[in-house]
Amino acid sequence: MSLDDMDREKIIDVAVFEEDDHPKAPEEGAGATETGQATYAAVAVTAVPPQVNYRERPGKKRNIAAAFIIAAFVLGVSLASAAFYFMPILPSLAESGNATAIQASTAIPGVNPVGSGSIADIVDKTSPAVVEIRTTTQSGSSRDPFASDPFFRQFFGNRIPFDSGPRTSVGMGSGFIISEDGYILTNDHVVEGATQIEVIMTGKDQPIPAKLVGSDAELDLAVLKISGQNDLPTLQLGDSNSVRVGEWAIAIGNPQGLDHTVTVGVISAKGRPITVENKQYKNLLQTDASINPGNSGGPLLNMSGQVIGINTAVNASAQGIGFAIPTSTVKPVLDTLINNGKISRPWLGVYIQSLNREIADYLKLDRTEGALVTSVVEGGPAAAAGIVEGDVITEIDHQSVATPGDLTGLVEKMKPDQKVVAVVYREGKKMLINLVIGEKGNIEQ
Repeated sequence: MSLDDMDREKIIDVAVFEEDDHPKAPEEGAGATETGQATYAAVAVTAVPPQVNYRERPGKKRNIAAAFIIAAFVLGVSLASAAFYFMPILPSLAESGNATAIQASTAIPGVNPVGSGSIADIVDKTSPAVVEIRTTTQSGSSRDPFASDPFFRQFFGNRIPFDSGPRTSVGMGSGFIISEDGYILTNDHVVEGATQIEVIMTGKDQPIPAKLVGSDAELDLAVLKISGQNDLPTLQLGDSNSVRVGEWAIAIGNPQGLDHTVTVGVISAKGRPITVENKQYKNLLQTDASINPGNSGGPLLNMSGQVIGINTAVNASAQGIGFAIPTSTVKPVLDTLINNGKISRPWLGVYIQSLNREIADYLKLDRTEGALVTSVVEGGPAAAAGIVEGDVITEIDHQSVATPGDLTGLVEKMKPDQKVVAVVYREGKKMLINLVIGEKGNIEQ
């Protein structure tokens, strides 16, 4: 190499590092990093004019190799980051090394994943057995089809127009088929007082006449029968006792006349007691599945498509509070309703309340145990036996009565026409009264 060539190369090197703000080029073997070498090599090569022939200095090949290694490393990290970004984020369980196991461990047992279609499948399978019930009733003044529903009147107000003339009103409700030959289960208040009952079924062009087979106002249950039908779709009664609070529930019915409306919620509580128009319900399922006028009598289903309750009432002043009669109440009386048309209940014919010290002193009693008779039904068993208002019943059929609930529970276990003896206190004096238990419903109350 000539002196001129050597000088020209030195000039080029100096010019390059002045542009890169480096006071001195790193020297090989003097502790320079691979990054510094790669940067120097890359800049030096791009700075040399094409026409200049220069000698490659020692270490330049290693600098170029290092640059390629760093570039490959950066590219690999970028691709790995992109792949990680698009993978689902799962809880870290390095010990298992199994993504499937991680996903399974986070699933909630018994809850179907969203989009699985299980609720839609249940609806497809069960809805053909759900029917709309239309009733015709001779009423005083109502045109609203839901005005005969006591739950509608209590929770939604009175919509009866100012018209005192007699008219025929139409009622609406729901029900479901429980036998292939046409037995239908619904609420008593849906068909109460109806002079004509018709059933609207899926796939049928015309309403089908139905007759009332049996009913019970206290349980709010009724059984209808349609004739001339075979191989009908049916629903199976499930076990409401096994239902847990928090389980999914599906309601199907005809709210406001919108047939086969489906709502979904959970079982909010069990064993709820409520009172509607002086009718007491002791053991209802509470659900937040939407229930509205017209849903009455329709099924409340579990995730197996079985009926666990009969939709009955809703509290419109709150959100998501509906009630259903559990199947544990229905099953024991269903055959009786079908075969006998009613449920025979023992009846004493008295209204009672508990005692306190003040009342006991007024009645000249030295005790507060017992059931105070506040009213006696005219023509009932108690009236016939001589029990009067103000009497305190402390024993019946040789079993003690400490509270009104005790008396009610004991009478419920008796049979109509059963003869018993009651211990009664009247004006401080003890009396024995012979009673014959009556049958509830034989006398207008």
